[in-house]
Amino acid sequence: MALLLLGGCTVNYSLSGGAVPPAAKTISVAGLNARAPLCTPQAAQSITEALRDLMQAQTPLNLTQHDGDIAYQGAITGYDVQPVAIQANETAALNRLTITVNIQYSNKADSKANADFTVSRFADYPSTQDLGAVEAALVSDIGKQLAQDIFDRTLGNW
Repeated sequence: MALLLLGGCTVNYSLSGGAVPPAAKTISVAGLNARAPLCTPQAAQSITEALRDLMQAQTPLNLTQHDGDIAYQGAITGYDVQPVAIQANETAALNRLTITVNIQYSNKADSKANADFTVSRFADYPSTQDLGAVEAALVSDIGKQLAQDIFDRTLGNW
């Protein structure tokens, strides 16, 4: 009897973990604009590359310069450092770098999936360190998290 019940169940797996439309063959990721006052061009480039790398790793799509079947463009709209973990002597033990990105996603195969949205991530670092000394590593870590969030919102089928 148990065999009959299990026979009706199916599980679909995807190598990418995402839902890429079958008609889509290419993907384009335009360079993110650094619109936030404190954002450097290097940070914008690092986050753009993290998004490109993740899309290539998790989809079967070919990366193209412009006009991909699936396309991303956007801007870094927030790049802020705030003190966190205030100690008894009213000094911060940690600082927090928060990066916010606005994304425009377009899908030629399914225009109903097109979306504009914002994602934000942060990383903490000791207040004894200068941002310039740790910025590249923080931006790299935050960029990977932002890229995963963007993937999940658009192709991750979450």
